[in-house]
Amino acid sequence: MSETASTPMERRIAEILVDELKLENVTADTFDVNIDLVEELGIDSMDITTVVLVLQDEYKVKIDEDSYPKLKTVRSIAEHILSLKPSA
Repeated sequence: MSETASTPMERRIAEILVDELKLENVTADTFDVNIDLVEELGIDSMDITTVVLVLQDEYKVKIDEDSYPKLKTVRSIAEHILSLKPSA
């Protein structure tokens, strides 16, 4: 089941993925937030590192390398970033 970005954060993460990884035939608006980035898109550890650097700057969080394997989908990335931000 495909589901496009439903929150502003998910949409922004999708934009970053599309921009940084030069993904073709997909936009942030059409990006499936549940697609497995490694298994279905073939994103490797260097790609993840590139995206994480941008996300850390964008959201002012520190994402440990140990958590990279958990960053499988746009939704899981958004949830992880939210878990790192202090509660308001």
